[in-house]
Amino acid sequence: MLQGHGVFQEEHDAFRRTVRAVVDKELRPFAAEWEAREEFPRELFTRFGELGFLGLKYPEAYGGTAAGELYEAVLLEELGRCGSGGVAAGLGGQFTIATGPVHLFGTEAQKQRWLAPAIRGEKVGALGITEPDAGSDVAGLRTTARRDGDHYVVNGSKTYITNGVRADFVVLAVKTDPSRGHKGLSMLVVERGTPGFSVGRKLQKVGWRASDTAELFFEDCRVPAENLLGVENQGFSQIMGNFQWERLSLALGAVGAMDDMLETALEHVKQRRAFGQTLAGFQVVRHKLADLYTARECARQLTYHALRLHVAGEYAVAQTSMAKKVATETCCRVADECLQLHGGAGYMMEYDIQRHWRDARLGPIGGGTSEVMNEIIAKQLGL
Repeated sequence: MLQGHGVFQEEHDAFRRTVRAVVDKELRPFAAEWEAREEFPRELFTRFGELGFLGLKYPEAYGGTAAGELYEAVLLEELGRCGSGGVAAGLGGQFTIATGPVHLFGTEAQKQRWLAPAIRGEKVGALGITEPDAGSDVAGLRTTARRDGDHYVVNGSKTYITNGVRADFVVLAVKTDPSRGHKGLSMLVVERGTPGFSVGRKLQKVGWRASDTAELFFEDCRVPAENLLGVENQGFSQIMGNFQWERLSLALGAVGAMDDMLETALEHVKQRRAFGQTLAGFQVVRHKLADLYTARECARQLTYHALRLHVAGEYAVAQTSMAKKVATETCCRVADECLQLHGGAGYMMEYDIQRHWRDARLGPIGGGTSEVMNEIIAKQLGL
């Protein structure tokens, strides 16, 4: 069922049908295989580039379609239905967090160098913010970049970096003036092969297994000064702005995942029999699904509300934080209840619901924890 809910128009629904056909044919059938391999094919980036999916909000001058963020929102929601949080995260990370700063703050030369090939899927990008001792506390980052002539000398490390293993470039948050706290942050693009830049181990995760997540190390890594995005020491505002769309993307993906889980659970209870009738014949099961569908719809409406405000250009940091928190937490609840409805089968690796259950748990953590979302909301209340 296509759900416009006053946010999307007919052209968005038509695009949704296109994306869903691609997801159903080219992603879902292989989700279990890629999960087992803990990697999806790199060719998916070029495939999504060919389809125009990696440049929906970017100008045609760089290979994008300039369709806008609502089209990207549709894509994110439908990717949530692909059966693998890792696939959705890897592909989504390319266009939601890695290329956004290059588009917003990059020079023409930088956009041609990194944005255009990323839109084509020829180069894979990653966003490097989180460190072993700093995640949502961006001001606490320790990776430094000291200016030395025509270069910055970068020292430090990053962790939990989506697409970090095979990234061709990393948009890196660094401290160019450590004495100024969050006012001394900058964004640098570091390319694969730069001396002093190395990729550590590929991290093993509870969920999102089909995406690669890496540790990155920088030891006297000399990065050309021309790789600076925007103005030196203006990185904090760049990072905060990028967070809003990342958090909306997580909420949208959670809504899509809930759609998939609930459809699967609904079909299961209609077919599975116990005590002489289908599970759907029991009032407790019917009411459980009624509650879950209601919770999903509440999360969807809040997410769409935040999306509507965002695309209208309003400062919707509170609503975005609320949507991210509610949608991802509700997704965890839905996953757990849908697994329970599957009984013993839900605990078996051959059933997709267990993957949704594991994948969902990252939602209230990634992109800022639920606790951080609460703090942001509280600040917007003047507390």
